[in-house]
Amino acid sequence: MSTETFEDALTHLEDVVKRLEDDSVGLEEALKLFEKGVKLSRRCRSQLTEVESRVEQLLAEAADGEKPATRPFTTEEA
Repeated sequence: MSTETFEDALTHLEDVVKRLEDDSVGLEEALKLFEKGVKLSRRCRSQLTEVESRVEQLLAEAADGEKPATRPFTTEEA
C-alpha cells in the first residue's frame, strides 16, 4: 500500500493532466500517463471516501446518537 499523501497524489494527478494536455506527447506515452492518472484518481477518491466516513462517524458521536445532517459538498460553497 502506498504511503503517498492525498496532497502528493493530487499534485501528481495534476502533473499527469498537464502532460496529457501537451500536444507533443506521443500515443504510447499518453496511454501510460492516462493509466497512471486513473490509478491516482482512484487513490484520491478512496482516501476522500475514508475521510468522509470518519467525519460522519465523528459527527454521529458528537450528536449523541442522532443521525448527523450531512449533504454533499459543492465548490460553490467554498
